[in-house]
Amino acid sequence: MDSAAESSPIPGSASSDRRPGSLSSRLAASALATDGGVMSNEAFDKWFEERQYQHALQVSRIAFDELQGWGFAPETGDLRHDSGRFFSIGGIGVHSDYGPVRQWCQPIIHQPEIGVLGIALREFDGVLHCLMQAKPEPGNANAVQLSPTVQATKSNYTRVHGGSAVPYLERFIDPDPPRVVADALQSEQGSWFFRKRNRNMVVEVGPEVEAGEDFCWLTLGQLGALLHRPDLVNMDARTVLSCLPDWRAGSGAAGAGLHSGTEIRSWITQRRAQHEISVEPLPLHDAAGWYRSEREIAHESGLFFSIVAVDVRSHRREVPAWSQPLLEPHGLGVAALLVKRIGGVPHALLSARVEPGFLDVVELGPTVQCTPESYAHVPAELRPRYLDVVLDRRPGRTLFDAVLSEEGGRFLDARSRYLIIEVDEDFPAEEPADFRWVTLRQINELLRYSHHLNVQARTLVAALRTVL
Repeated sequence: MDSAAESSPIPGSASSDRRPGSLSSRLAASALATDGGVMSNEAFDKWFEERQYQHALQVSRIAFDELQGWGFAPETGDLRHDSGRFFSIGGIGVHSDYGPVRQWCQPIIHQPEIGVLGIALREFDGVLHCLMQAKPEPGNANAVQLSPTVQATKSNYTRVHGGSAVPYLERFIDPDPPRVVADALQSEQGSWFFRKRNRNMVVEVGPEVEAGEDFCWLTLGQLGALLHRPDLVNMDARTVLSCLPDWRAGSGAAGAGLHSGTEIRSWITQRRAQHEISVEPLPLHDAAGWYRSEREIAHESGLFFSIVAVDVRSHRREVPAWSQPLLEPHGLGVAALLVKRIGGVPHALLSARVEPGFLDVVELGPTVQCTPESYAHVPAELRPRYLDVVLDRRPGRTLFDAVLSEEGGRFLDARSRYLIIEVDEDFPAEEPADFRWVTLRQINELLRYSHHLNVQARTLVAALRTVL
């Protein structure tokens, strides 16, 4: 990641060169293929519309006592599945030195299982394609979104629910090592999940792998265009795409960053060492400031989020009918990345974020990540730094702007407005303690490893590759 490493990548790594036939050049060729291939853009739209019709879900809000297979533990008030699997909702008490509020209690989702998020790559006529799935989730406003080839928790793929097998799973559970393009454990929302991790994988496959009825082969160029469409490419697909080696043509060009790779790594370590956060498990009924009614668990202020219960009916899922709790955010989130050319090299302004569910205190997030409604009661000087820059952005400087859904299997109508904003050259280069300008190449290096960029930042990295 330092300047020397940037000009001389690790031999044999996915980003080591762009010679014809190298993985990086093949990915770049796929990114340039914006139509045609196995499925044209027009054919995709027709196919996806049909999948939406075929996979329509009937989702109804219900009272907690109508949940089937779920209940509140008498001794703690935690909401759990009778099997002890899937996930549970408990409480935590938090003491932190970060942000305008330093002490609070909240419900949080516990899902200790490590799931699999995997995309299969296959070459057609010399062009790499990704095998994507049209998958319905009860929390999605539009039910069906484009997901990875495999998107499954361990409870799902071990069939605790008694449902059907997960297609293509064997390609990711024990892959042939030379076929693995990317493989890292990555976190999910640290404000809503407690230390949740999924294995993000990309594996190249051969002609023996074909697309089933609910699957399609798309180039990176096609996927890049679909990222700009609201609520289409789901969160799990976006995070896996970000873990691919950078597919932008010409991204292998060397360029010195404002900071060396060693400096960036030292800064991350410093923030992890200096920030203090204590997270203590609590019985859910002891989470101060939260109340439980027949139909929701909510904060007394009406802010943040609620826990609700839903009944789901489907004639095409692994299980045709079920009920479950979901976390429902209050308000549209904002995740914005400021980018600037420094010495001619694009840099992104990342923040060192402290969230109670992170495994290692700090992960790098977007420049701004918040739900503005949650700060309506906070004095202006305590609002998130750079939020006013984002809200007052000029349309001509906005490189990416799309409302995208968060994970629809655990969250109800959770959506965020993702923005990439290019700032002027005279934008202050000052870096507060929890912010650093980082080159795209340095970001790509960090993504080869676990727990460095949070899930919102990973979505913006995938989007950034479509606009720079």
